[in-house]
Formats: sequence, C-alpha cells, structure tokens
Amino acid sequence: MPSSTTPRPLRKLGFLTIGLFDEADPRRGHETTLELIELGERLGFDSAWLRHRHLQYGISSPVAVLAAASQRTRHIELGTAVTPLGWENPLRLAEDLATVDVLSGGRLNAGISSGPPAHYDRVRDALYPDTGDHQEFGPARARRLLDLVRGEPASDFAGTEGIEVYSRRVQPHSPGLGSRIWYGAGSLRSVRWAGENGLNLLISSVVKPEEEAEAYDFAAIQLSHVRAFRAAHPDGERARISQGLVVIPTDSATPAQRATYEAYAASRAHRTGMPQGPARLLFERDFVGTTDELVEQLHAHASFREIDEVAFALPFTFAPEDYVQILTDLATRLAPALGWKPADRDTAAN
Repeated sequence: MPSSTTPRPLRKLGFLTIGLFDEADPRRGHETTLELIELGERLGFDSAWLRHRHLQYGISSPVAVLAAASQRTRHIELGTAVTPLGWENPLRLAEDLATVDVLSGGRLNAGISSGPPAHYDRVRDALYPDTGDHQEFGPARARRLLDLVRGEPASDFAGTEGIEVYSRRVQPHSPGLGSRIWYGAGSLRSVRWAGENGLNLLISSVVKPEEEAEAYDFAAIQLSHVRAFRAAHPDGERARISQGLVVIPTDSATPAQRATYEAYAASRAHRTGMPQGPARLLFERDFVGTTDELVEQLHAHASFREIDEVAFALPFTFAPEDYVQILTDLATRLAPALGWKPADRDTAAN
C-alpha cells in the first residue's frame, strides 16, 4: 500500500457528463453525448459515464443511451453515475442492465444510489400512484438489484408452458456484471454498506460530514470515507474506488475558454467551506488550471492521493468545443502527468 505521503499513480481515466439538450431539439443533445463518448474512446479513455436527470433537460435514460453507445464504440467502458433506484423497479432495471452489458461485450459499469426520488412529494402520484406510501428506498432496494444481477432467483418457476420457456433468474444473464456494480455514496454509513456488500465505490465532489465533525475539510472527510470503505470491503486495499471531481485543464484553451471556465468555478465557490441545505452537504471546489497547476493541487488532495481511478466530471453548461478541448487535455496532458497510460489497443484497427 502506498503511504499517505505518496500519491497513487492514476490507473484508470474516465469522464462523466450530464448530456444536456434543448427541449425543442432533444436529439441534438443526445447525439452530442454519443459523439463525446466516441471521442473519449479515440483519446484512450478507459470509461465514460452518464448522469441521470429525471424531469429535466438532461439524459433521463442513460441505459438506453449507453445501448446506442455500445454499438458505436469497441473498447471504452460505459457507466451510469448514478441511477437513483427510487425511480426504478430493481427487476426491470436488472434486465435492462444485463441487456446493455451483453450488447457491449461486457463493458457496462452500473452505478446506483439509494434514497427517495428528488421532490418525491411532487412526483409520487405519477411514479407510484397506488403504493407511494409503502415504497422502501433504502439500501435493501439496492440489495435486491444486486442479487438479481448476480443471478439469484426472481421467480420460483422455471420450465415450459406450451411454447413459452421460463427462467428463474433474470435474462439475459451476464455473469461479469455483478462485479461491475458501483454504489454512489457520500457518508460513512453508505460507504461502509457498499464495502460490506462487495460493491465498487463512486465518490464525487459532494460528501456528508458527520455531525461531530470539527472542521469541514472536504478532502479529509472524503479520505475517511475511502478508508472506511476499504476496511469494510472483502478486497480491502484492492477494492475499487472511482473519484469524480470537477477538473478542468486549460493548457490548450483559448483565452475566452479560460475566462468561461474560471467564471464557472467562481460562480459555484460559495457552496464550499460549510455544509449546505437541510441535508448538510459539503461541496468540493472545482479545479481549473494548467496541467502543472492541477497536478500540484490534486497531489495535495488527501483523498485523491489514495485512489487510482477517476471519472472527472464535465461542467454542465459548456459548448461542445469546450468539452473537446477539456477531454483532449485530460487524456494527452493531465492524466499522463498523473501517471496514467492508455490501455494497449493495438488490435483496434484489425
């Protein structure tokens, strides 16, 4: 295990996008997202992840979009970060995830989270009109999905009725998918649960401080989560963690782009330093700068030093050409400076 004073070399490079679109032309936004994933593959990224956005002008069905992406790419892994299970039926979601994993040749990373849907009081009647007061939104819902994906029985019957053949477990069954389920967590309780259940862990630029926290140091709090997860996980130090900070390199950016990026970070800076809102969430700042500046800042970041996989989050509202510049700088400048090397894909042209 590397010491706390020695940053781990970056082993896996990914990016995360929200996939915004204009309500009058939703196809264009979805197509732009697919083009970014294709670009990510050409640049050698190990993974591309999509956020879920329900009743907003962002991708509401990442699994469907990733099914399309699976047919336009060959190597890059495809993930959801994250699917909020409060909106989902675990059995049906297990079928969809397994289908996309089969279509992609085993490249799907399914990130999930627990908790009630956002603004549940406003959507309950549309989402669960008859059972809204009886839904269970805690980790047990995630456990159901995990068991179904791993092949546990969904029915007590298997056999033939007439010309119909039935299976006890979800079909298709994709044997490797169960090891590629990720849990989005930002509190000690949730990271421990993820570890105890053998999941991979997604951490982001948001944490929930413990009530007794004396100092709201984001990196220190997240580091405690990283260590608690590994302590609870059967794989210990080998347990997989992917971090999703907002990191924007400016090496090849135009002056106008740099100004846009700096203004974006400044507009969100007020959220940092103290917990925000009823949930008391603590936000990390956005990182903007040259490769040299970013390497120094990330290597000084307590939790970043102890992880070796990232899915850097792209800002929400930038232009497509901004994302091209950011992804290109990430893959060709920043990530190599952090120790990353693209996978050997010399067979891709065959």
